Amino acid sequence: MEHPGFKTLPTHIAMIMDGNGRWAKKRLLPRTAGHKVGLDTFVEMVDACSDLGIPYMTVYAFSSENWNREKTEVDALMSLMESGIRRYTPEMHRKNIRLHLMGDLSRFPEKERTSLLACEEELSQHTGMTLSICLSYGGRQEILHAVNELLAEGKKEVTAEELEQHLYSAGLPDPDLIIRTSGEYRISNFLLWQSAYAEYYFTDVYWPDFKKEELYKALSSFETRKRRFGK
Repeated sequence: MEHPGFKTLPTHIAMIMDGNGRWAKKRLLPRTAGHKVGLDTFVEMVDACSDLGIPYMTVYAFSSENWNREKTEVDALMSLMESGIRRYTPEMHRKNIRLHLMGDLSRFPEKERTSLLACEEELSQHTGMTLSICLSYGGRQEILHAVNELLAEGKKEVTAEELEQHLYSAGLPDPDLIIRTSGEYRISNFLLWQSAYAEYYFTDVYWPDFKKEELYKALSSFETRKRRFGK
């Protein structure tokens, strides 16, 4: 399907990739099967957004709360995310995509953390789309992390601009459009500071089934929004 020629595209699009487990359960498959198909969807979305010329894309891949899942699932996710990003790195090179990791990677196993950081460094000089992947990420934790850094600097009063410089997203514009799949209508601790004036698009489609046609529906909806930013 060709994209319909959008007149207005978001500068920064963010996605809450939800529903992998339920997609697998519906098909009587293990949850890990849903995560594997979800990784394919992730790659398709990165390619689609890059091809459309969207400058910034952020995905919620693993939350700080996800550590509470069964250890077998967490271990499988760690391995899948690391191997998937590593395999996709040559394609990101070809597309001139910069990789930016957001979150507390200190909680990751050393092998996976080292590999992910190496991929980030390898792509750090690219000037095309910036792909931010939120790993071991929580919006509240991000704000606390920024506050504690400012306190360590001796700050007793800060401006919004100073706080933003200490967020994981420092240097990135706020998201214009946030998409959440799988029929859930909540933020789930994602980009709490940055999403103050974001437009939201919710769909019942599970993430593994969120293909280009579904992305285009979201972008078409975004085109109809009248953004006032409180004015």
